[in-house]
Amino acid sequence: MLVLSVNDIVLAIVSAHTPTKALLLAVQTDPTPIISVLQQLQPEMVCFFLHESSKHVVESDVHPALSHMPKRWDWILTTDAESFPTCHKTLAQELGPLLTTWNVTPGELAIDLTGASPAMASAMTLVGFPFSTNVLFVPTDTSQDDTLRSSTQLTTSENPWDEEAPRIRHEACDVFNHGWHEAAARAFRTLEHRVSGGSKPLYRALADVAKGYDHWEQLLYRPAWEKLKSGIKALELASVWGGPPGMERVITSLKVNLRFLESIVLDVKEIKPLLTLDLLAWAKRRGDRGRDIEMATRVLLRGLEAAAQYQLFAHYNLKSWDITACRTCYLNEIDGKYRLSLQAQFHALAGLGDSMGQRFTKEWPKMKSLFDAADHAVLGYGFESLKTERFHQLFELTMKLTGTTVSDLPVFPSLHFK
Repeated sequence: MLVLSVNDIVLAIVSAHTPTKALLLAVQTDPTPIISVLQQLQPEMVCFFLHESSKHVVESDVHPALSHMPKRWDWILTTDAESFPTCHKTLAQELGPLLTTWNVTPGELAIDLTGASPAMASAMTLVGFPFSTNVLFVPTDTSQDDTLRSSTQLTTSENPWDEEAPRIRHEACDVFNHGWHEAAARAFRTLEHRVSGGSKPLYRALADVAKGYDHWEQLLYRPAWEKLKSGIKALELASVWGGPPGMERVITSLKVNLRFLESIVLDVKEIKPLLTLDLLAWAKRRGDRGRDIEMATRVLLRGLEAAAQYQLFAHYNLKSWDITACRTCYLNEIDGKYRLSLQAQFHALAGLGDSMGQRFTKEWPKMKSLFDAADHAVLGYGFESLKTERFHQLFELTMKLTGTTVSDLPVFPSLHFK
């Protein structure tokens, strides 16, 4: 029959977490489990959480019994070890600054609840959660002669992030779905660094995917393509070992976007037709969220111009920024080249008998006021904020002019996992 001491059990449980940089542990009256944990973990830094009346336990009983002293130690005193509000307020005010002074980064703190009252344990778990990936508990009524029936009955050591990960993942997905891709990438990266080993690949992959979309929103097509490509492969590997429900649907959506990005990145032509669709989609995402309306309008007009540039080049072999003859008002005195403005490009198309140019000429009376509103806006040359309805009106006319439907535009996926 196997018989283990408390020290043996603590050593077995925490061995996977050594070396320990910092340890937060509670002290009341019994020094034995405190000494045991300190001897096994041998943390570089220790913060004792205790009532003023328990300081003698640390000074008279704990310190003399240690063969390996921490490099740094301090304590946080609570005025009432049985009051959760008091314990929580004290820790919330003092633990963070102390860990900052010690250069302890999130994930490097271990928490031992063995000597804690219920109020102290609750406060330590709540305040210490962002900093810790290891919470220990060694029941004080365990005898060295007790038979080990189950290690979980005697000692528990768990990573609280493993249980909290689904909730945090849901929040990160919601942030992603609202278009804050950089923030979502940071949240997934945090989960990668905090959860236990088996879950790390999933969150690393989600972080790469979110970062890829952040690059895409900045119109950095190649970095976005490369990041998304690696992220999808990692997600597929992670899904082999399980993963949250809904993974297959998300991967399918990601692959559709990847093919669109690949078409832009690998297109060697000087004028890329898919750029128009991406710019229109970029503007639509902002408009649908009611965010960055002025920037969305500028990008929308750029998308309209990209459509005209492609039409002039693909069908008439004309480059709107480099033509040999034109009115002198379009002449660039520096390089001697002529560049057609947006309206001039459509007038040129109309003069060439092109249907898109002719549609522009027909719709111009409706569009002029919208163009004027964009020009008079802050990001034009004016001082008035652009109204959201003006953007939507211009968007509808742009789609009509370019012969584009909403289904033609790339759609970013929604991350929804159960």
